[in-house]
Amino acid sequence: MSSLWKGLLLAALQVALACTLGAKLLYDRATRPREWIQVATYDPDLPIRGRYLNFSLQLPTEGFTRRENPQSYTSPFSPDRCDLSMRSGVLTAVANPDGEFWANVRLVGDKPIAIVATNTPFFVPEHAIVPIPRVDHVELWIEATLPHKGPPRPIRLAVKKDGVLTPLSLN
Repeated sequence: MSSLWKGLLLAALQVALACTLGAKLLYDRATRPREWIQVATYDPDLPIRGRYLNFSLQLPTEGFTRRENPQSYTSPFSPDRCDLSMRSGVLTAVANPDGEFWANVRLVGDKPIAIVATNTPFFVPEHAIVPIPRVDHVELWIEATLPHKGPPRPIRLAVKKDGVLTPLSLN
């Protein structure tokens, strides 16, 4: 077999691998549940170039307990890790000391909310106008596919203002 044929065979194999990944993601999007999730953005530190936002999920909690005397700079809730699970149709941070995600639980009003670090990037077009929550007085939400394992996979971005969720057209 000549070098040209070996190169073409390798290229075909790489295209087939990329297509199977794409097919898996499309299959998950069609069959796995979707959920609107409130998110908080933070400054990402990824070596890739481009315009993107990185999200932490803001979720209701289950199973976290309040510590009696928390040390400085630690969460007043225990444990610090969790898994994501659907509970009554709502994505929830479920306490698990060996969980997949880190969670920082805090009280908002009188109920605990978990800020879950999932490193969920959302890529936006270069000239898209993305609202800034603190400046525009809105909440950011993502619609995401919920895979069996791993972080939610974002589909689209929305803002919530005065209780109305409005998906953004970022094209």
